[in-house]
Amino acid sequence: MTENPFAVLTAVVAPAILTNACTVLSLGTGNRVARVVDRRRMVDDSLALLPAGSPERALKLAELDRLRHRSRLLFRSLRLLYAALGGFAGSALIAVIGSAMAFYDQKVLFQALAAVGLIVGVASVAALVAASVTLVSEVRLALDSIEVEESEHTGLSAG
Repeated sequence: MTENPFAVLTAVVAPAILTNACTVLSLGTGNRVARVVDRRRMVDDSLALLPAGSPERALKLAELDRLRHRSRLLFRSLRLLYAALGGFAGSALIAVIGSAMAFYDQKVLFQALAAVGLIVGVASVAALVAASVTLVSEVRLALDSIEVEESEHTGLSAG
């Protein structure tokens, strides 16, 4: 590590790039949460106007269930993204401290920090992957909801 200055740069830059990826995904996920909240409010407003037992009311209640499921997936994704974000920031700091330990020939501390940094980095990547998989599930549910709404509108306009 002390003989190759690019090793330190790589150890710091890699978590920084992953931190940026988490930030972008977090922003997009936060926007998706806001859209689900807005849609939930619209459905709640339309439910208030529908009579009990009507087919349209049953469709809106089913949509509320889908929105509830989507919001849970989005919040799970956000938690995972925030955990990954913190982990990547932490691993960048660990890399900087570890490189200082290597510079001062503190091999035991350097090795310990390298192990901790690796564990934190791997856990952060796992959280990022889990968040991505969860987001794919949420997108699939959103697309399914669009298909259901299209079929409902087609069925209602034909009837």
